[in-house]
Amino acid sequence: MAAPLLALRDIRVVFADQVLIAGASFALAPGDRLCLVGRNGSGKSTLLRIAAGLVDPDGGEIFRQPGTRIAYLEQMPDFGGARTVIDYATAGGAEAHKAAAALDELKLSPSAGPATLSGGEGRKAALARVLAEEPDILLLDEPTNHLDLPSIEWLEERLSQFRGAFVLISHDRAFLRRLAAGCLWLDRGAIRRLDKGFAEFDAWSEQIVAEEEVTARKLERLIEQETQWSREGISARRTRNQGRLRRLHSLRAERAGQIGQAGRIDLVAESGQASGSLVVEAKNITKIWPQPDGSERVAVRDFSTRIMRGDKVGLIGPNGAGKTTLLRILTGTLAPDSGSVRLGTNLTPVYVDQSRSSLDPEATLWQTLCEGGGDQVLVRGQPRHVVSYLKDFLFRESQARQPVKALSGGEQCRLLLARALAKPSNLLILDEPTNDLDMDTLDLLQEVLADYDGTVLLVSHDRDFLDRVVTSVVALDGEGTAVEYPGGYSDYLRQRKQAAAATRSAASPAPKTERARTPTKLSYKDTRALEELQARMPELARDIAAIEKKLADPDLYARDPDLFHKTMTRHDALKAELAEAEERWLELEMKREELSGG
Repeated sequence: MAAPLLALRDIRVVFADQVLIAGASFALAPGDRLCLVGRNGSGKSTLLRIAAGLVDPDGGEIFRQPGTRIAYLEQMPDFGGARTVIDYATAGGAEAHKAAAALDELKLSPSAGPATLSGGEGRKAALARVLAEEPDILLLDEPTNHLDLPSIEWLEERLSQFRGAFVLISHDRAFLRRLAAGCLWLDRGAIRRLDKGFAEFDAWSEQIVAEEEVTARKLERLIEQETQWSREGISARRTRNQGRLRRLHSLRAERAGQIGQAGRIDLVAESGQASGSLVVEAKNITKIWPQPDGSERVAVRDFSTRIMRGDKVGLIGPNGAGKTTLLRILTGTLAPDSGSVRLGTNLTPVYVDQSRSSLDPEATLWQTLCEGGGDQVLVRGQPRHVVSYLKDFLFRESQARQPVKALSGGEQCRLLLARALAKPSNLLILDEPTNDLDMDTLDLLQEVLADYDGTVLLVSHDRDFLDRVVTSVVALDGEGTAVEYPGGYSDYLRQRKQAAAATRSAASPAPKTERARTPTKLSYKDTRALEELQARMPELARDIAAIEKKLADPDLYARDPDLFHKTMTRHDALKAELAEAEERWLELEMKREELSGG
């Protein structure tokens, strides 16, 4: 086994009287591709800065192989008075031609002043700097924040070809699934390591949590209560997600019908303060922005859509493509240059853009939610105790009286969501809501949106989040073209590929003798598989419920530890089989509907 390039042993970090990191250890060998996972405020960024040599821990040992070159990407790049972008990109020791090549790939001018860069452009400049250094180790803290999808895909490709070792902190599940071959889980101050890809992380971490909860019940709370609050509901949410996938698939099929048959309304009225069935109708809208040099930039041209109550529509495209412009036009805050927009009746919109400027840093979390005083917060018209509502958003009771300024950036975003989502609404407008959120909060937001009975308009670059939430995607290309596709981001990619193939086929039609007959129904094999899955899934659910009833016995572990572990193993195997069966069922159902024309 090769000697590690970097090793941290028993790292300890204390802030004031709070132990943030207690005994964290990990080693990084040549070629390691790891992600560092943990909730907001757990110390991930601090640990990465310690590994980079930027701060010293309060205890522990750090080993760096002599001669090892380490490059660190921080969340907020410090341009340190650099006159130009190329000055900044070469300040870490990178050769100028390599830095210039990286900037060119990212479409950044080397002569631009750092002060003129947007958040996404600043992140690109920082990436160009660390990649051009060609280090042995890359330490990347939220590298995809504020990047558009083309830039994220570019970064994925560069990192997949990187020959050194790296550690990533990211909330972007699709990004981590593509790149991470191992996981470091920073949990309650310590590190656990999984030498498998990120796709295995959820099941692995949930098993650990389940085992700890059983042990905690039996050993009378030897594990701190923080274990319970930080995990409370996470496993249940993810279990429910399979059912929500089926519901989302149904909504996407309905949305596909609406896109294909504009004007058809076939929705059941919702209870409560529902909007009208029609939420937005846009016809042939165009918006063109004049530029300082006398040219024009087309944000959107001749776009039409009909958004109905309950639709969840995602807007995607490169930075500057016009997503926010289109969002403003569709919600009536910006008039198009031509075309028309008609808004539905009884709309009560709430806008969430993750800007923290509206938070008073000196106010407590309690005061932020209960602006009129008292201890109750109205959550969509229903009174809730403020502490109970804060727990829904993964805050501890002890945090309720803390000032906002004591929260991490991700926790402040979580508080903003809690305040915004408490307001009565039937139209949620979310402009880049996923920046700076950890995975637990993303899961929570996904659950809120899945249960939300109103309409959602969402701008996001998070592919996994789009796949799990939206019923259709509007893709803008930056040159004025906007096209709506039913389904999530993966469905958009598939349909775009099919459309491109159809265009090529039309341009070069195959000889008649080679024309293949298009199938209109599932094959016999797939039909049999679908029938077997429909019979098998209820059986698996019953078996899992029976095992969970056995595991609920608090004396089982003490009475027969071997039986307990065997039962847990069987339980995990059945859950994995059920998850696989549900995924295959969804795949076959989607295939069946595509072949039959919906």
